[in-house]
Amino acid sequence: MNAQSGGSNEGHGLAAALRRFPTRSLQIKELSMRDESFRGMCEDFAAAETALANADQLPFHVRDERRTEFRGLVESLAAEIERALGPAKGLT
Repeated sequence: MNAQSGGSNEGHGLAAALRRFPTRSLQIKELSMRDESFRGMCEDFAAAETALANADQLPFHVRDERRTEFRGLVESLAAEIERALGPAKGLT
């Protein structure tokens, strides 16, 4: 595993979360600095996004099923990240 290494996977996870939730960038950065579990969640989110992006390269007979699976995983992890961030401040 890559915990505490600050390696490229961790940066990739942070970048993916920032792309998905650009208005929450300060919260994402702050939480990622202090919460290893949140960093791991972001890494998983980035990996799921990558898998979804590469689904077209899978064999034809499994492509649609995997694409659906990866899309669901991306959305589930995005919702989990959003819950970890808590309510957005300044929204009415």
